[in-house]
This record gives sequence, structure tokens and C-alpha cells, in this order.
Amino acid sequence: MAITETRQLPAKFIEDLGTDLGKQIVAQSGVPVVAPGAGGITQLAGESAADFAARQEAGRRFDVRQQSLAGLAPTVAAQDRLQQQAQQVAEAGIGSFQPFLQQAQAAGTAAGTTLGGISLGAPTTQQVTDFMSPFQSQVIDATLAEFDRNKAIQEQQIRDQQASLGVLGAGRAGVQLAEFGTGAARERASLQAGLLQQGFGQAQAARQQDIANRFGLAQSQQGLGAFQAGLGSQQQAFTGRDVSQLGTLGAINQAQAQAEADASREAARQAAFLPQQQLDRYAAQVTGLMGGYPGGVQQSFVPNPTPLQTALGIGTTLAGLYLGRKEGGRIGYKEGTDKEGIMQMAEIDTLKEEYEKYKFDLLENRPDATPMSFEEFRRMVLSGQG
Repeated sequence: MAITETRQLPAKFIEDLGTDLGKQIVAQSGVPVVAPGAGGITQLAGESAADFAARQEAGRRFDVRQQSLAGLAPTVAAQDRLQQQAQQVAEAGIGSFQPFLQQAQAAGTAAGTTLGGISLGAPTTQQVTDFMSPFQSQVIDATLAEFDRNKAIQEQQIRDQQASLGVLGAGRAGVQLAEFGTGAARERASLQAGLLQQGFGQAQAARQQDIANRFGLAQSQQGLGAFQAGLGSQQQAFTGRDVSQLGTLGAINQAQAQAEADASREAARQAAFLPQQQLDRYAAQVTGLMGGYPGGVQQSFVPNPTPLQTALGIGTTLAGLYLGRKEGGRIGYKEGTDKEGIMQMAEIDTLKEEYEKYKFDLLENRPDATPMSFEEFRRMVLSGQG
């Protein structure tokens, strides 16, 4: 029984492209991916000389591709003049508030020192006499002395008047002088008390002024403390502003540096994976061509009969001959002819003919095969017949 095989073959140029693609894929799979150039490659511990040489060659090719792709490498724009000027101004302003704070602090300290001429730590329970003028007693003494001198003058005038009247030494004259002395003593005591009272009042007023001054100084000191606290708060605010400004400048510089690093990495990636990308594009194009050019060639193959099939066919033919012989001889011969000899000759001729066909077909398909002998072929045919 013959077998018919039908194959849908693509166009010849598609088959050639697919074969070339397979070779390139196999070759590319053995090439290491190297990003640095040949100058940045050193042999690793345990790395064979062949692997190291392969990486060196890959690095050399990477250098070539990187130079070839220099015009396509991504770049990052540098900071312009205004950005650089803004950064310089911002950096110059960092900590510029510090001298002003120091001057304000020095002025506040000087004001506190001036106000501190009067000690706030002195007790407020000082006596009034502590505020009396040290010249108070001299003023009182001088005033009393003047009062005594005036008294003596007046008393002498009374004596002179009594003498002119002729009553000096009389009883009534003594009473007059006694009354004058008593009144003068009261006036002198009153004058002294008034002087003392005046000194006390002045001392008391000075003491009250001192207390008011102390309260004023305390309030001024509190204001100075609030001023110092305000300076501290301003310094913290200015410091926080500096930190924020420095962080902003750092973020700008970091973003610029990161953009440059990303551009370098992208350029290296393009150079490193360019062969794979080209092979991927080539594979996609070949795949598209295969889909657009489906197989249109049909070939039918009818394989030659195997020796066993040939032998079985011959056995069937010979069986017919033998059956014809048994039923009255071969066709065309009458009863009683020498059928046995004719049938044997026919059998041998047929076997030889089939044997020759068998050898021809076998050697045509398989030139290096060794055909079986005629006797082996005959035995196989007869066994297939049975």
C-alpha cells in the first residue's frame, strides 16, 4: 500500500531567512552582555581565559557601538546663567542674618547693663532714714543756730526795754522774759520738727521713687528678656529658612546630577543591547514575512516498495501461478503438457526479475546499502507466500 505525504513548504527566500535567523539567535546567545568598555574589564577570580577573552571582545565591540551611537546618546541641558546666578544669590544669603542678630543682642545686653546701674536685687524694705540727705543735720543745726541767735537778740531787746522803763529785775519783767523763753522754745522745737518732717518727707518721696524705679527697671528687664526671646525665635525661623533653602538647592543639584546619570545609563544601555534589539527587529520582520507568505508548494512522495512489500507481492503472483498449475496447467497449455518444467522456469524468471527491481530500488534510495542474496530473497518470498 503506497503512502502519500503532502507538505506545505514556505517560499525559498523565506526558508533561507528563517535559517539565517536561527543561526544568528544561536550565535547571539553565547555573547556576554558587557556595559563597560574593554578598558574597564578585568579577569575575575575563577574565570577561564576563554570567558575573559569573550568579555574583552564584547567590551571592544561595546566601545565601537558607543562611538557609533554618540550622536544618538541622550543628553541633559546644563543650568543656564540665571539659574547659576540664582543659586549663587541663595547661597550668599545663607546665614546673612547672623550679624544683625549679634548686633541686636549686643545692644540689648548694653541696655540691660545701663538699667542695671540700680541693683534689682536690693531689698525694697529699706528705712526712710536710708534716703535722708547726709546734709540734713547740718541744715537743721544751722537753722537752729540762726533761730537761737535771733532769740538772743530779741531777749536782749526785751531787757533793754525793761531797763529803760526801770523795771529790770522786777517780778513782772521776769515773767515777761520767762514767757518769751517758753514761746521761743516752742518755736525752736516746732522749727526743728518741721525741718525733720521736711527731711523725712523728702526721704520718703525718694524711697517711693526708688521703688517705682525698681519696678520700672524690672519691667524693662522683662522687656529685654522678651526681646532676647524674640531674637531666639527669629534665629530659629531664619535657621529653618536656611535649611529649607539649602534643601531646595540640594534637590535642584541632585535632580541635575540624576538626570546626567540617567542619560549616561541610557547611552550605555543603547550601546550594550543594540545587537539584541537589531536581532529582535530582524526576527519580527522575518516572522511577519512568514505570516504574509504561507507555504504554497505541495510535493507528493510515493515511497518505493520495501523488500518485504515486493516479496509479498511476488508471493501473491507466484501463488496464483501455482494455483493455476494445480487446476490444470498454465493458461494456453493443454492438459498433459510438461507443465512442471514450464512453471519452474516461469517462477525462476519472475523471481529474478523482481530481485533485480529490488536491488535497483534499494541502491537508488540507499547507495551505501548491501542487497540480500537471491537465495535469501527467494526464501523471504516463499515464506511470505505461506
